[in-house]
Amino acid sequence: MTSSVYVWVWLPGDETPTPAGVLIRDPDGLCFAYGSRYLNNPMAVSLYGPELPLENRIFRPAPHVGMPSTIKDGAPDAWGMRVLLNQEASARGASADVSVLSDEYYLLNSGSDRIGGIDFQASPEVYVPRIDHASLDDLLHAADIVERGDELPSALARALVHGTSIGGARPKSLVNDTNGSWVAKFSSSTDVLNVVGGEAASIYLAQRAGIDVPESHMVSVMGRDVLLMRRFDRQGKTRKMMVTGVTIIGRGTGVFSQYGTYPELVAVLHRHGADAGQAMFTRIVFNAAISNFDDHMRNHSAFWDGHALALTPAYDLSPSLRSGESGAFVTPFDADGTREPNFSSIVARCGPFGITKKRAVECVEQVRAAINDHWRDAADHGRLTRADRAFMWGRQFLNPATLYGYSPPAT
Repeated sequence: MTSSVYVWVWLPGDETPTPAGVLIRDPDGLCFAYGSRYLNNPMAVSLYGPELPLENRIFRPAPHVGMPSTIKDGAPDAWGMRVLLNQEASARGASADVSVLSDEYYLLNSGSDRIGGIDFQASPEVYVPRIDHASLDDLLHAADIVERGDELPSALARALVHGTSIGGARPKSLVNDTNGSWVAKFSSSTDVLNVVGGEAASIYLAQRAGIDVPESHMVSVMGRDVLLMRRFDRQGKTRKMMVTGVTIIGRGTGVFSQYGTYPELVAVLHRHGADAGQAMFTRIVFNAAISNFDDHMRNHSAFWDGHALALTPAYDLSPSLRSGESGAFVTPFDADGTREPNFSSIVARCGPFGITKKRAVECVEQVRAAINDHWRDAADHGRLTRADRAFMWGRQFLNPATLYGYSPPAT
């Protein structure tokens, strides 16, 4: 066994964290156990009952996962790991081998202001947050340096590490100001599509289609557009526990996150208190309408209050590149593995979502009308150029393939 990592949690309504348990390495990976003081705390709740019930035992990870999925949800993802690798390589020197950095390293060195309601500490007694604040100018500059593979100055490194605890593969960071907490999304040097502007436009359209989305707006930083999205896992100084779809369906993480279907996700959500069938169905329709094919299970989440699940607002609604009229979801919307993003196929498989075909068609028409009626305003919101609009309309947004086999209701 190696050094321990202690898991702290913000209990519902609390403004300060409580030590909940410990992660200890054994041949299976990182195992979790609740602490005795936490188990005896009358206010204690499970970190996620279906996977880590509030019991006095050791919870081992599933094969090839490395740690319990609930814990993995709070760990840095591809972008955060890339930032930490850059920082460590800079500190150790060019000849250092950073390929052997452990899960413990990433948990204990990523920022404390992570998504959800847990954090990781080296001590079970004293909580020391790892939070550094910086301007958006500095954060964007630091992200550009990491993308180029250059060495980060130490001050910039500390600031960018603050945002390493949020998921995803794209450049981003966390920002706090007098108006609250935000996720800042930056463009990438490898972008062919205006990803930031496209996502901003999509969020605007999703709201018009009746989909629950976070508040968002665009700002200019160093002459470039940055998308700011208000964090929905924060309420003042309190934090809300969250789990991703990967954890909800119990299928592991990493390459294993591709498994699972929307009906499975909806069934588990329903079993644990969230009536999310129609909301999830509408999101699938909307993803088809905007060509969002990065719909893997980590891009869906639910709040956990210790007793029940509740679907979070939709996020990562970003149009994907597509070749002509081809395209496919990552996550199937039926048990047979159907992934084709067209309205006819989606409507035909509405049963597991608990809605009738008539209601399914109404959802499709609601999404189509929102996009058709508000496209110009959405493009303005996303600061899309004339070229962006010409490229995306009819390709990412309402590609003709979405209508194959679909007959709109007569008016």
